[in-house]
Amino acid sequence: MNAAGCRWGWDSSYPAPAKLNLLLRVVGRRNDGYHLLQTVFRFLEHADQLQFAPRGDATVRLTTPLPGVPPESDLSVRAARLLQTASDCRQGVDIRIEKHLPLGGGLGGGSSDAATVLLALNHLWQLGLPRQRLQELGLTLGADVPAFVFGRNAFAEGVGEALRAVELPPRWYVVVEPPVQVPTTVIFAAPELRRDSPPIDAGDWPPDDIGNDLETVACARFPAVAESLRLLSAAAAPARARMTGSGACVFAEFPSEEQAAAALRRLPPGLRAWASAGIPVHPLRELAR
Repeated sequence: MNAAGCRWGWDSSYPAPAKLNLLLRVVGRRNDGYHLLQTVFRFLEHADQLQFAPRGDATVRLTTPLPGVPPESDLSVRAARLLQTASDCRQGVDIRIEKHLPLGGGLGGGSSDAATVLLALNHLWQLGLPRQRLQELGLTLGADVPAFVFGRNAFAEGVGEALRAVELPPRWYVVVEPPVQVPTTVIFAAPELRRDSPPIDAGDWPPDDIGNDLETVACARFPAVAESLRLLSAAAAPARARMTGSGACVFAEFPSEEQAAAALRRLPPGLRAWASAGIPVHPLRELAR
């Protein structure tokens, strides 16, 4: 969907794509406790779908709340209210989310939803905020939100604010969703987490450098992640299975849709898994400048 086709109403849907971390290094820690990372974000076609309907008041209402998540805590609601405050906007909105990305999965589901809210409502409310400003707002919601607003596959540094676009070849991915949610705070609080990986320059990143410093900790504390890695590695061989983000989801990369589909068929029955193409840009990137 391009900016000209951006419409209000339940008949218009705005994607919030999944991301994978092709690389994730913890290179240090700031005095305020935030970890310094280097990571490579890759967007996928697989996505949540958001819809927006205008209201006659300034209320922001989520019509599809997640079980156990108060609407006031939902990142999509927080994003809409933050945009209202930042722009002194008096318009309201009803938000409907069709969830396809798991909670606590490392696919950026909540962050991607928030970024789609920022991008879509900035256009629908005709606010005209530039992309850089939306990225700054997104960073206050979560470290991954700016990457989705940036809208291109990217090498990210710091706590998510320093982004550099990278060109990635066409690839397909098989993703397995373990039956567990992995809280990011648990992984980053682990005393055994490595926090001194040597940093690399974004321009020197070789695509075969695909380690994830969080994977060992997640596997030790959440056996379902380790088991999913084992099963996907067997099905995807010789491709290497690895974890995205802080978990729980694991993935393997393939040159073609046919190879991804074959690996998907080799997985044991009962696993929640799917295949998706990587994409070069966020579907809503044209909505901001």
